[in-house]
Amino acid sequence: MASVYNNLYLDARKQFKNAGVESAQLEAREIVCFAAGKSREAFYRDRMLYAPDQVEEKVHELVRRRLAGEPVAYLIGEWEFYGLPFTVTSDVLIPRMDTEVLAEQAILLARAAGERCRVLDLCAGSGCVGLAVAANVPGARAVLCDVSEGALRLCRENARRNELQGRVTCLQADARLRPPAELGEFQVIACNPPYIPTGDLAGLDPTVRDYEPRLALDGGADGLDFYRAIAQNWREALHPGGTLLFEVGIGQASDVEWILSRNGYRQVRSFPDTQQIPRVVAGIRPEE
Repeated sequence: MASVYNNLYLDARKQFKNAGVESAQLEAREIVCFAAGKSREAFYRDRMLYAPDQVEEKVHELVRRRLAGEPVAYLIGEWEFYGLPFTVTSDVLIPRMDTEVLAEQAILLARAAGERCRVLDLCAGSGCVGLAVAANVPGARAVLCDVSEGALRLCRENARRNELQGRVTCLQADARLRPPAELGEFQVIACNPPYIPTGDLAGLDPTVRDYEPRLALDGGADGLDFYRAIAQNWREALHPGGTLLFEVGIGQASDVEWILSRNGYRQVRSFPDTQQIPRVVAGIRPEE
């Protein structure tokens, strides 16, 4: 017997809640919308209509895969960040709300820097941070850098999707090495690097460990390899007076503050996320 869209949603939500999925309501809605090819608005409008059999079958299959551990963002191929839609695949980390703290600080700095501010999103992944800056600071120019070709393809696609390609450049670069000279200088460098200690990877939640790219997770023995390399090697890519922003894992803020201070950055400080956990560490390259 056919089900109405709302019952498909309620059934998926119940299964997710029983399985301990934190965002059961959001994920159930996104799966039904994706299976039906509907926007959220259309889903709410049509929720008491009967769903075609193929839509119902697709919802059941997606729910089964989600309960087996596959992240919903990879199932539907997109996720929202800072109010913008992003295409995501297993080539990149799924944009997370915690990272909006990094985007917010980069946006504030870019606005303060004025017209033609240059912002670098290093270890860009989907490009969510740099594109959030470009979308919210019309005078800014953003460069998205990642070592992964798969990530750069997504950066380009997401720039087009959000109609920002005119103010965004995507380039391949290894964050652990010195930047190519042609990159020039930036007023802001924002970076969400791999920061999970290698020994902790096996203990991660299976939805992360088994699906998200190890390249974007593994931060070396103590999780700090990228912070050390970037603080040292990318300092010359910052305009004097420019700011380097890092997202950090829980418990890493004091270590990253020390790394920045040791490399000559000034006014080193941290910013908390919504749980009041230090999530972003910033340091300024001194005026010469």
